[in-house]
Order: sequence, then C-alpha cells, then structure tokens
Amino acid sequence: MNLDLPLILTLAVLITGVIWLLDILVLARPRSLKVAAVEQQFQAIEVADEHRKAVYEAARATAAQEPLLVEYAKSFFPVLFIVFFLRSFLVEPFQIPSGSMIPTLKVGDFILVNKFAYGIRVPVLNKTFIPVGKPQRGDVMVFFPPHQPKTYFIKRVIGLPGDKIRYTNNQLYLNDVEIKQEFVKKDFPEWGSFCMNYRLQMSIVNENLNGVVHKMQKCDQPSQLSVDGTWVVPAGHYFMMGDNRDNSADSRAWGFVSEDAIVGKAFAVWMHWEELLSIPSFNNVGVVK
Repeated sequence: MNLDLPLILTLAVLITGVIWLLDILVLARPRSLKVAAVEQQFQAIEVADEHRKAVYEAARATAAQEPLLVEYAKSFFPVLFIVFFLRSFLVEPFQIPSGSMIPTLKVGDFILVNKFAYGIRVPVLNKTFIPVGKPQRGDVMVFFPPHQPKTYFIKRVIGLPGDKIRYTNNQLYLNDVEIKQEFVKKDFPEWGSFCMNYRLQMSIVNENLNGVVHKMQKCDQPSQLSVDGTWVVPAGHYFMMGDNRDNSADSRAWGFVSEDAIVGKAFAVWMHWEELLSIPSFNNVGVVK
C-alpha cells in the first residue's frame, strides 16, 4: 500500500493549526480568567513567605495549564508547517528505488527535487496556480505515472507535446531526426537486469537530445520495449524514458505523463545509501545531468 504523504502532511498541518486557532479564539479565555482569579486571590502575597509563594505559583500554573491536545498542537504545528512549505513549494528529497535511471542515478541515491521549476502547485490537488516554466527535453523529472497515480516515478523527458518519437533497436528518432549517440565504454550489466539474464554485454553512450548530452546504457541486443515503437505526444503530456533503456518501464509501456501528474525537476544527488546496514557514501554528490 502506498501512503499519500502529501495528503497526510497537509491534514496534519490543518488539524494542528485549527486546534491552535481554536485555543486562541475560544479555549484561552477561560484559562485567562482562572489565572486572573488566582492572581487576585494572592495579590497580597509576601515575597518572603516562601510557602505561600510556592502555593501561588502552583495554583497559577494549574489555572494556566493548556489541554494536552492544545499543547501538542502548538509544539508540532510550526515544525509541520515548515516541512509542509519546503516540501510543497521549494525542495523535496527522494530516494531512487530502482535501476531504471542507471548510469545517471543509481539505486540508493538520495536526490533533491525542485518543486517550483515547473510552476507552483496546490498541494494534494497538484494543480498549477502560478506558472513558472515547462519541462524541457532532457530534464530528469519526478512524476506520477498514469498506471500508478500515487507512486513517484523518475525518468528523463524525451518528448514534448506535439513531438513524434520513434525508438528502433535502441536508437532514438525525434521528429524523424536520428539522435546522435557517442560510444563511451562497455560495462557489465547489473544483477537481475535484462542484459544479465540473457548474458549480454552492455554499452554506455552519450546521447545528445538537441544539445542536452547525457549518459544512457543499452544492451547489445534490445529488449522487447527497445525493438520498435512510434508515438506522437498529445498536448499537455510528455514522453518519459529511463536512461537504462532495456530495464525501464516507462512511456513505451504505459503511455504519456500529464502535466497534472508532474512533481518536480531532479537537480542534485546529495547522498548514496543503498541499504540500512550499509555505510552512506558522498562520492557521487553533484548535479543531475
């Protein structure tokens, strides 16, 4: 089961905020009257009388005591609100769960996602209310795919609205123009991948998406998704692909990504921590390209 974290965080902020506001408007007044009554009762207190002073302080503290729910709400609301604001409108951290973006991003990479690069969005509803920019070809983007609308995915933007995409034998064609690939090196495939299962070699290349150069990897024999396919991107949608072309379930399998499903643009790796018992690494910290 996938938890709807934006909804949970929004509800937590609203509930704690409403409780705090209710205390200010309604609940605080009776406490103030009780405190005033205690102060009137002890107004002739002698400072030197330590016993009466202790009784007065205890009585005043009892009169001013906030309900436990109010106390918790006041403690948690500022923290929750700061997290809510940062996560909803500025930057959100994510961890890479799969190898679909290798070699750009590896399993266990912790990344930062710019939440305003493509517009300021209403939390939970994910509707843009302040336009800022649009996804560009080559961006690494976090989004909700159409087949799993509550699960975060991360892929590269390959096709913009109106683009014609053709992918044949691991060669990309954009609007009938072949996208150049420059060979970098051969490498061993990752465990459990298509290449590994079929004992194939893997090539890492630099792919030039109209000026945006990034690394991608492909098997020497294309997988089923990489053999042949043609798509035309509809208005308000984007065509997404993983950089690990033969081991990525992406728009070739489940279609286009709507503008309403965009979460943000990945821009940096700040840590790598693959397993709980492993040692965190900062060797690959840097900008996502």
